[in-house]
Amino acid sequence: MAQKTFTLLEQPARIIFGIGAADILGDELRHRKLNKALIVTDEGVRKSGVIGVIEKSLEKAGVAVEIFDEVRPNSGVQIVEKGTRIAKEESRDVVVGIGGGSSMDTAKAIGAMVTNEGSIQDYEGLHKLKKQPLPIVLLPTTAGTSSEVTLWAVITDEEQKRKMGIGSSMLIPTFAIDDPLLTISQPPNVTAAAGMDALTHAIESYVNTAAQPISECFALEAIKLIGKYLRLAVAKGGNVEARYNMLLGTLMAGLAFHQTRLGNCHALAMPLGGGKWQIPHGLVNAILLPHVMEFNLIGNLDKFTLVAETMGQKTDGLSLRKAAEQAIVAIKELNEDVGICQRLGDFGVEGKDLPEIAGEAIKSGNIAVNPRQTNIDDLISIAKKAL
Repeated sequence: MAQKTFTLLEQPARIIFGIGAADILGDELRHRKLNKALIVTDEGVRKSGVIGVIEKSLEKAGVAVEIFDEVRPNSGVQIVEKGTRIAKEESRDVVVGIGGGSSMDTAKAIGAMVTNEGSIQDYEGLHKLKKQPLPIVLLPTTAGTSSEVTLWAVITDEEQKRKMGIGSSMLIPTFAIDDPLLTISQPPNVTAAAGMDALTHAIESYVNTAAQPISECFALEAIKLIGKYLRLAVAKGGNVEARYNMLLGTLMAGLAFHQTRLGNCHALAMPLGGGKWQIPHGLVNAILLPHVMEFNLIGNLDKFTLVAETMGQKTDGLSLRKAAEQAIVAIKELNEDVGICQRLGDFGVEGKDLPEIAGEAIKSGNIAVNPRQTNIDDLISIAKKAL
């Protein structure tokens, strides 16, 4: 490999990973003299009983709790504004996001808007926040988004019917707690879609042009773990070994793409997850991934071959091109095994919509690091194969 100069971006000050790790949340806040927490979550997580367990930890530590459980899938500006009002009115000094990507991203946005003026839309893009947010603590309940270890929050602009990314080193959580037990209550379909999202993070990070030696280590190990344990996590949701390794793989994928960005798959997923289609993020990535990989294959044959081998595909005796193609076979088989058989057309996407989708996707910073140079026509062609 050619020598390469690279930069490691900031990571959370502390990542706590392990079975039962959520129990120490109260102690961690108390040590930091944080006494008034706003918990940001969704109604489903609250009903699952997860919040009750965490409340006990906080109450034992003397931390006052206010729960904001109005987060919805593809969380939007209005939800951020309401949560921000509550945080200010109740004089909260820490925001605790518990849930999937929507809850964690909403928590980040609320933390930012308590201390920054204007609207969250004003900060779309990279490094536009002016003031340090409230302390932000994140606990994922799905093995998928890795929001707890990245500088990004994705929020839906309801008026413009699109998703927007807010990126800032100030949005990197104060600390994160990854407790596999918090993911056990997730049903098979959510487990499958979240797992494929994490796998997409790992693969896109590994093969893109911004990859560097440290991100590659995280990404390849993530591919190995998710490729091995996603099927078991879907088939036997109570299997702690599977949940542990899926969350570990997700964490590693997040640590990888935090350094590198992603690629065409996530660029297309943004407009398809917002607007009129509202396709769940993990699911749309799973649908798109084999078609994006097929397009990207010639941009990094060696690495796609390693992806195939890491996912258990046999490549002995094959040409480099044929060996690399086994990575696509592995993804198609995994999608089938975990019950993901939908196509974009199942969500109302039509051929006439593709220029609009591609036009929005081409604006993504992920396009710049994709392993194969990409234009709007390429994106239309990829999406068309996924209809």
